[in-house]
Amino acid sequence: MPLLTLDACWAQAGGTSPTRFIGASVFKGEEFIGLNDATKHFHATCCRACRVSMSRGSVRCSLKRSRYRRPQKSVDLDLKVDQSSSNTNVTDGSSSTVENAPSIDVSSNSSSMNSTTSISSRSTVLQACTVTSGLMVALGAIIREASHVAFMEGLPVIDCTKEISFGFETWHLELVTGLVILISSCRYLLLRTWPDFAESSEAANWQVLTSLEPVDYLVVSFLPGISEELLFRGTLLPLTGNNWTSVLLVAALFGILHLGSGRKFSFAIWATFVGLMYGSATVVSSSIVVPMLSHSLNNLVGGMIWRYSKSESLR
Repeated sequence: MPLLTLDACWAQAGGTSPTRFIGASVFKGEEFIGLNDATKHFHATCCRACRVSMSRGSVRCSLKRSRYRRPQKSVDLDLKVDQSSSNTNVTDGSSSTVENAPSIDVSSNSSSMNSTTSISSRSTVLQACTVTSGLMVALGAIIREASHVAFMEGLPVIDCTKEISFGFETWHLELVTGLVILISSCRYLLLRTWPDFAESSEAANWQVLTSLEPVDYLVVSFLPGISEELLFRGTLLPLTGNNWTSVLLVAALFGILHLGSGRKFSFAIWATFVGLMYGSATVVSSSIVVPMLSHSLNNLVGGMIWRYSKSESLR
């Protein structure tokens, strides 16, 4: 098989008229003979930088730099030379150009940003949200009713239904508005000043909200907001004393339970802070409706802002 040789690597030993090898061409004096076939030149000598394997018809070349040494790499070239290239004009002393050379596939192991986060399907998100919220509502309602029955029977148990009611007054609307503005503003600032929290929040939003339709945001905002507040602020808070100590304890539990699903410790701290705000509003208003509305609206505002920012970045 014809072999494409490297420039200035070969010289014919002996003979009155020297034979020169330029690229893939052979010259006798100044006359072009044809393509270079290494198997026809047994007296050829090789420079010490190159080694020829006749059996494989390949060239292995290890280049050494004078100023610095780079890691040596063995490059196997197995180039089939088209016989029609014999009509190509080659200028003396110039290197031949090989076009349409074989492409090289390079495989590299690269990891995605923050380890690729899986995206849940729309049906999976809605189903999980509905089932989880239903369980929390059922658990909260059962405990509240059980505490009421136990209290009526004279047992030393706090009646959750009396401590925290479903009543709603006009000034509660102002409290809800203030909570939504405060929590949304704090989230906005933290997303831009706390990288770890921003990464954690992005991972959770990407996993849950990506596959949802706009109307689905109402479901994933209000169902968790209502069910979580009924269980934590409407049940656990009055059972533990309905005071500022119980506000802190329930908020800490609320924050711990928000770990996982791509959420880091920073998100748990944020959830604890939010729980403190909702718990404080519950104690002040003695109404479970206030934290329910605040939580749901904050979920909706945060979700819609995230969706809008992502749609803008993809344009």
